[in-house]
Amino acid sequence: MTEKTTTWQIYSGSRVPHDGIDRLPAPPPWRTFTGGPPLPIPPGDCGNPHAAASYRPGEDAVRQVNAALYLRRPLLVTGAPGTGKSSLAYAVAHELGLGKVLHWPITSRVTVRDGLYEYDPLTRLYAAERARDKSRRARDESRRARDESRRARDETHHPSGQGGAEPAAGDDDIGDYLRLGPLGTALLPYDRPRVLLVDEIDKSDIDLPNDLLTIFEKGSYELVELARRAAPTARVMTADRTTERVEIRDGTVTCRAFPLVVMTSNGEREFPPAFLRRCVTVNLKQPASRVELTAIVREHLGPVIGEPDGTLPAGARKVIDRFFERRSSGLLANDQLLNAVYMCHHASFSEEPASVRELADQVMPFLSSEVTRTDDD
Repeated sequence: MTEKTTTWQIYSGSRVPHDGIDRLPAPPPWRTFTGGPPLPIPPGDCGNPHAAASYRPGEDAVRQVNAALYLRRPLLVTGAPGTGKSSLAYAVAHELGLGKVLHWPITSRVTVRDGLYEYDPLTRLYAAERARDKSRRARDESRRARDESRRARDETHHPSGQGGAEPAAGDDDIGDYLRLGPLGTALLPYDRPRVLLVDEIDKSDIDLPNDLLTIFEKGSYELVELARRAAPTARVMTADRTTERVEIRDGTVTCRAFPLVVMTSNGEREFPPAFLRRCVTVNLKQPASRVELTAIVREHLGPVIGEPDGTLPAGARKVIDRFFERRSSGLLANDQLLNAVYMCHHASFSEEPASVRELADQVMPFLSSEVTRTDDD
């Protein structure tokens, strides 16, 4: 009988880095991927240390992150603006040591190809033309040198017209003109999962969610420009923007550790059932009490405006109360509260209390007429 571990959870929400990702068990048989050879995750932080260190995940978020890790499924995170949907991705990457978050912001014009890789054929064409021009100049100079010394040379061994040949098409390094996007980089055969943040997927074209399903199910994709080449390998750049390149063989990328894909949505659209069926979902709610709001402000602004013992000044607490009152009349976001607390803290040194209160209201305009329920309702 095997000994029970203290917890099945890999991600705890503690915000303290640890190596718990090494305890992640093998994937379900239907979510096993065999890409290789395995690559190490590039060194570095998550890309937004402040968001990672100040984010306070709820129990539902922690459980669903772990479900996505275990099942190797994308995590669809919904919620009102300012609830920390994007911060969740950075918090996971920070705690589990999964390197820099690969951020893919979505607009209505974005396609799957944009997330996979970018290819610059025009720059490659111009480079090839410059190489041919250089070759012609070298050949002309060689020809002139032969003409000047032909009396001393045996013309039968150096017939006119020979010299430096033009580079054949495809002899250049195609990797100079091809860079993997955030999605394409996340699907490289890393030995541990990368974190991919697909930000505001509800703003996408109607076809993008279903197009992503194909990629997520296969765990692989093809780079057409590489698949056409006779050369079996190419070294390409990645979305990490480092000098390191990765080798692509036969124009195909297959993942090894399926990435933790965090897709955020403000709820501006519904998604197809087939898409939802293949996702783990979680809805992040607005903080429902003054205690939670105060904790959020303390995490973000405590070191800037707080007292040595960690308590917030009276002015900050008044802004929190004002935010709580106004939220009963319309939708407000947590980042609006942070902006108001910061501004009012500095304004309070020279402004009258009434002016500071007016400033708080101006910095916290309603986002909609939707009412946020609180514990006091």
